[in-house]
Amino acid sequence: YERATTMLRMDIHNTGVALFSVMLLCYFFIVLVNVVLVVTIILDKNMHEPMYILLCSLCMNGLYGTTGFYPKILWDLLSPVHVISYSGCLVQAFVIHAFVSNDMSILAVMSYDRYVAICRPLVYHSVMSKKRLLILVSFSWFTTFCISSTNMILTSRLHLCSPYIDRLYCMNWNIVKLACFPADTIFNNTLANVTNIFYLCHGVLMVWSYLYVIKICVNSLENRAKFMQTCVPHLACLLIFLGTILLDFMHIRYGSNLPQAFKNFIAIEYLVILPIMNPLIYGFKLTNIRKRIVAVITFKMTLLIS
Repeated sequence: YERATTMLRMDIHNTGVALFSVMLLCYFFIVLVNVVLVVTIILDKNMHEPMYILLCSLCMNGLYGTTGFYPKILWDLLSPVHVISYSGCLVQAFVIHAFVSNDMSILAVMSYDRYVAICRPLVYHSVMSKKRLLILVSFSWFTTFCISSTNMILTSRLHLCSPYIDRLYCMNWNIVKLACFPADTIFNNTLANVTNIFYLCHGVLMVWSYLYVIKICVNSLENRAKFMQTCVPHLACLLIFLGTILLDFMHIRYGSNLPQAFKNFIAIEYLVILPIMNPLIYGFKLTNIRKRIVAVITFKMTLLIS
């Protein structure tokens, strides 16, 4: 085989067209709900606040991540041969790795934002100023791309002894598994461990933030209302994110004997669930966004009727 070719094994048999239709609708819906939220936040100056800007960044990250998966899988579902070039595989792995990592970073910044808003409301506007918010968001995207780029550079130097990827899409770890010489993966494994520790610190920040928030909200009716309005959507998104990542990790470690169809579902769950649930949860829960979207829809319908 050629080293520049990696094959994706998929158990789709004669269901390619049906799966293509479902995946296309799913992708269309993801793009629709995320674009609606992003455009709504950008156009409404009343929403140019840290919480909404972070939500906008989260939705943009969802759009970015899904472009690394859906176009390729849609093409494969209609193609008799499921092949991706080695360079294409590295690009796909980079995009998906960056998407997951950046989601974690943005959620960490959102948890810190909620901590300052509820636990230190008097200094909120000075702590979460536009300048500091820009620094935090830029840092989230920049570190994510730096780590993902380093991962891909280290992976690209490996010599592979098999062209078969045991997943519906390319990820850094399943490319590294194909390396001919395990000694060559030392730097990859070291960086992977450093990356895990780095994002574990994000998790500690989120837990610490919400422990303080819950402690403050227990004895205050006003803070409890604020918690239910702004923190519950974030907690829901955070729990969904952690749940999907944990399920995927358990699948990688212990899912070798599972049916192929179920393994495929677990493999793509966070590329389907997260980009859909994040905008839907915030869109329905946050009153300002919901009212703005309803007002725009009502206005458009009125124009069409008249």
